[in-house]
Amino acid sequence: MLILSLVVTGIAAFGSASAAICDSTSNLINPCTATNTGPSVEVGGSYTGGGGGGGSDRGGSGIRPEPPAPAPAPAPAPAPAPTCNPVVGCRGTYTVWTPPEVTISDLASFTPARPSFSGEPAGIAVRGMAANFVASATEQQLTGELFDLPVTVRFVPASFVFDYGDGTVRATRSGGASWPQLGQAQFTQTPTSHAYAQRGTYTASVTVRYAAAVDFGTGTWREVPGFVDATTGGYDVRVVEVLTALVDRTCIENPAGPGC
Repeated sequence: MLILSLVVTGIAAFGSASAAICDSTSNLINPCTATNTGPSVEVGGSYTGGGGGGGSDRGGSGIRPEPPAPAPAPAPAPAPAPTCNPVVGCRGTYTVWTPPEVTISDLASFTPARPSFSGEPAGIAVRGMAANFVASATEQQLTGELFDLPVTVRFVPASFVFDYGDGTVRATRSGGASWPQLGQAQFTQTPTSHAYAQRGTYTASVTVRYAAAVDFGTGTWREVPGFVDATTGGYDVRVVEVLTALVDRTCIENPAGPGC
């Protein structure tokens, strides 16, 4: 709405000017006032802007339409779809995880089973002749937790260390085999046999050195440097001496004969 004020000069023009301006058909809204000051006439009123013509001005009043509302900002473009490949998965949606480093001392709570250990002849040996020793150990897998993570630990026999009890130690890649398995006669040498030089009782033992590996659920085994040992001991061997003599009768025939 516009407040309009007109000044009409000259007394003679007052009547016609006021009648024209304050006519009820005009766009001026009552009250329409006219004041004669002598040399001029002041006319006042309010202007509605008219019905037709929209934003056009009336009588050169200088009325302009309001500027249009600003256009809304464009919507942000959608984020690009993740790039995927069969090796690393979808870029931007995966987490890179590196398994922790494990030392052999970290596996202290994981203990492989002790190997079995035996000898032949059982519990006895002849001085200067081979006594055969046999140990047995297999691969083992133990499950548990390490660094608060579920883990599977694998133990694989890497070597066998035989201690014959008389100061002699021998390391082999396998635990040996019995004479019948090897197709050999008794008291013959094998990769794990030993001949005692003196009579007496000796305590033999065997230690299996296990190579270790861990899997933190990724399906990949990671080797752990070093070995975990498992020892079996307490196998006593009585070493005797055998003497031979020529006799005319056996000990059954002559129990009192030499060597009987």
